[in-house]
Amino acid sequence: MTEVATSDQLFVVIDPVARRTDGESVRIAKDVLSAGARTKVCLPEGPEEFARALARRGSRRPVVIGDDRALLRTVALLHRQRELAGCALSVVPVGAIGVLSLARSLGVPMGAVAAARAVLEGAERRLDLLVDDSDGVVVGAVRIPSLRGPADDAGELEAEEAAGAASHPWLRTCQSLVRTLAARPVRGARGPRMAPVPGSLGPSRLRVEVDGVTLVDLDQPVETVTLTPGRSGDVRVEVRPVSVGAEASPLVAVGSRVTVSGADFRYRADAGLVSGPVRRRTWVVREGAWGLTLPG
Repeated sequence: MTEVATSDQLFVVIDPVARRTDGESVRIAKDVLSAGARTKVCLPEGPEEFARALARRGSRRPVVIGDDRALLRTVALLHRQRELAGCALSVVPVGAIGVLSLARSLGVPMGAVAAARAVLEGAERRLDLLVDDSDGVVVGAVRIPSLRGPADDAGELEAEEAAGAASHPWLRTCQSLVRTLAARPVRGARGPRMAPVPGSLGPSRLRVEVDGVTLVDLDQPVETVTLTPGRSGDVRVEVRPVSVGAEASPLVAVGSRVTVSGADFRYRADAGLVSGPVRRRTWVVREGAWGLTLPG
């Protein structure tokens, strides 16, 4: 780790969701940071203001107070500005428990006081990053699920709602009402029942190549593909084949470049929304591409 000077000026960006979710933790973190260093505090009201503020931080060290989505947004913005490698990013996790798992897995303290003190007294740890061929970045993991039906889509929507419900209580009510209305049969409606569309359900058929070597090909259906960056310039790839009877053992490989291709597929990177469909995507590891301030 590289020690971080406490005399650095801090540019503290407070995510609006954090302010609405837990204003007391935000206040505590801000007070601890202000007592230990010279700070400039920014209170953006949305993603565009967030991006503009970050671009105008000058030489100040960026500190994000917010949940995993705020952290990921900051990493992506700094990457697009080509400034990610040159700054030590800090984060004070504030938000619902369900949207702080990435920060926790990276080693960031969960309490506002402990996290703020780590910003002031901690050290910079260089971490790997996955960058895809559309310039998207991945901090935590990429997951490619099998082809899904309507029930699976609803389940994924439920998971997204649970992550954001604490910060937007009104959203759950609206979405619940929409689902209720959508599921309610129309009175007097007549007509034949529609048969399922062939190929709309079932496992994915993908070719997964790791450093040019095929790990699984199109003739072997798979349930999921997961990519997880390590901390030594490599990515762990796990492919779970479709099981018949007993559960099939996963196929595992480690490399620095992963290409997935085949029929249209979707994927989820980190805590973001589902991306795609695409027919080909390549992820490359950038070793030590970004720095995060962690307890020494």
